[in-house]
Amino acid sequence: MSTPERMSGWTRLTTGTAQVDVVGRRKTWYIGFGVVLLVCVLSLVLRGFNLGIDFTGGSQIQMPATGVNGAITTQQVEEIYNGVIGTAPETVQSVGTGDSASILVRSEALGPDQIVPLRDQLFTQLQPLGAGGVPNPAAISDSLVSGTWGGEVTTQALIALAVFLVLVTLFLALYFERAMALASLVALVSDVVVTAGVYSIIGLEVTPSTVIGLLTILGFSLYDTVVVFDKVRENTRGLLKLTRRTYAEAANLALNQTLMRSLNTSVIAILPVLGLLVIGVGLLGVGTLADLAIVQLIGMLTGVVSSLFLATPLLVDIKLRDRRIREQADRVAARRARSAAVRNGEAPAEDDTEDDTAVGAAAAVPATPSRTAPAPPRPGVRPTGKTGRRRR
Repeated sequence: MSTPERMSGWTRLTTGTAQVDVVGRRKTWYIGFGVVLLVCVLSLVLRGFNLGIDFTGGSQIQMPATGVNGAITTQQVEEIYNGVIGTAPETVQSVGTGDSASILVRSEALGPDQIVPLRDQLFTQLQPLGAGGVPNPAAISDSLVSGTWGGEVTTQALIALAVFLVLVTLFLALYFERAMALASLVALVSDVVVTAGVYSIIGLEVTPSTVIGLLTILGFSLYDTVVVFDKVRENTRGLLKLTRRTYAEAANLALNQTLMRSLNTSVIAILPVLGLLVIGVGLLGVGTLADLAIVQLIGMLTGVVSSLFLATPLLVDIKLRDRRIREQADRVAARRARSAAVRNGEAPAEDDTEDDTAVGAAAAVPATPSRTAPAPPRPGVRPTGKTGRRRR
C-alpha cells in the first residue's frame, strides 16, 4: 500500500487525504470575497437591474415564425419594428419549435397609433401563416403587460426569503451551534449578493423566472455548507481535552475530507442546469428556461465557492473568539515546541504522550482483581469439593 507521501494529488483528493490549506489562507479569501462583494454592491447601487417587461410594464407582440416565404427571423422583425416605431424593441426572441414556433416582441408601452401600423407592416412584409396554413392578419396578436404582476412576485419572493432565513437560522443554531449558524448565513447572503451583482454587471434581464430561480439556489448553497460543518463537528468533538491539533486544523481537515464530495455534488447539480440552457434554449427556444437556468448556474457556482472558501474560514475566526479554543491552541503549540526541543536534544524526553481517541478513558475504569486459576489435581487423587454432579 502506498504511503500518503507517494500518493498523487488526484488520489489524495479522491481519498479525502488532500492537504489544501484553505483555513490557513483565510485572509486571502476574505480579501477576494470583499472585492467581489464591493463591486457587486456598487453595481447594484449605481447601475441597478435591467428589469423586464413584467416589472416595468409594456407591450407584447407575438406572431408565427413561419411566413409565405419560409421561416421568419428575429432580425427581420426587429428591422420592421425600428422602421415603424423608430426605436429598438426591448427583446425579440424565437420561442417554441415546429408548428408552434413563434416570434415574441417585447417593448415599452405602445399606443394604438403605433400598434396598428406596426401590425400592418409585419403582415405586409412577412406574411405570417395562420392556423389554416394561409396568411392571416389575425395571426399577429398584441397585449399590454402591467408591471404590477412582477412587483407582486417580488414582494412574495422577499417574504419567502425572510421566512427561509429565519427557519434556517433556527435549524442551524439547534442542530449545530450559533457560530455555525452565523457563518452559514453570512455565506448565504454573500451568494445572493454576488448572483444579483452579476446580473447587474452583465445587464441580464430580470424576470419573475429570475426571482424564482434565485430562491431555488438558497437550498443548494446551504447543502454544501451543512455537509462541511457536520464533518467539522465530528472532527472537533472533545477537542478541548486534546493537544494533537487545533480547531483551525480540525476544520481544515474536514474541508479536505469533504472536498471531493462537494465537487461531485456540484458537477451533478450543474449538469441538469446546463441541459436547460442547451436543450431548453438552444433547441426549444424557450426564453423562460434561459432566465431560470442562468440564475441557477451563477448561484450554484457561487454557492460551492462560498461553502469551501468563506463559510468554514469564517467559522474558525468566530470560534477563535472563545477563550477555551485559544487556550487549547496554545497547549498544542506548547506541546509541539516541547517535542521539537526533545528531537533536537535541547530538552530531556518526557512521557507526555496521550491517546486522542480516548483521553482518560482507561483511568476512569477501576482495576478489578483477577482470580488465579486452580492448579490441576495430581493423578490418582480423589476430587474434593462440589463437582456439580449428583451422586448415584
